[in-house]
Amino acid sequence: MPTAPGTENWLMAATLAEGRTEIINAAREPHVQDLARMLNGLGAKIHGAGTHEVVVEGVSRLHGGEHAVITDYLEAGTYAMAVAAAGGDVHLECSPVDDLPMLLLKLEEAGVDVDLEGDDLHVVRHTGQPMRAVDLTTWVHPGFPTDLQAQYTALMTQARGTSTISEFLFENRFQHVADLVKMGAVIELRARTALVKGPSRLVGTDVVVPDIRSGAALVIAALCAEGDTVLHRSWHVDRGCPDLVARPTAPGAAIRRQ
Repeated sequence: MPTAPGTENWLMAATLAEGRTEIINAAREPHVQDLARMLNGLGAKIHGAGTHEVVVEGVSRLHGGEHAVITDYLEAGTYAMAVAAAGGDVHLECSPVDDLPMLLLKLEEAGVDVDLEGDDLHVVRHTGQPMRAVDLTTWVHPGFPTDLQAQYTALMTQARGTSTISEFLFENRFQHVADLVKMGAVIELRARTALVKGPSRLVGTDVVVPDIRSGAALVIAALCAEGDTVLHRSWHVDRGCPDLVARPTAPGAAIRRQ
């Protein structure tokens, strides 16, 4: 399987290595491409980033430069699903929408209004607008990102019907399910597949965030739940959404730190 961190490490190592390096079955994620753009801007010779085969011609040294890091498409996807789950009308100034092809498709299939405006995204779901359950299988880019699977599971707790969510990239990526069930979700785990039945009436409670993406999923569930939800070990959430208190609060979410 392609590996984004592995591809990034090989890019950096090959940049200053002697001779020509060919990376076969390379990861194609946007942040991998952005690293290649940065390295090329510093004098590297990298060709094919964003494809399955990347060629690096080693150079003797790099020079200084400036690079603007791209926006986080995973953060943008998290906010899009939060709006879809809780209801609302939000304009996201995010990374190019081409970075999120499968998520946008799934949202539209579920009945969420999604309008593309250049590199920006307009997501609308009115409270009385029902969502349909839509199946999902994670896969490497440009497939549905595994790093958005937990958030999608939380979203599907509010959809009508049963959705089958299969995680084929990583093991133990359903750590959020236990707390979602604790909040009232109806989810059945079968090996690397979760069956989510909805819509569920969620109720706020105390939860412990197990990892970065599970934390985002629990925040989405908390926005949909009745009453207060307290997330312990919330520093996990900050790793993926550093402004999670300020940004959703502006459109009307009630989030605060204790």
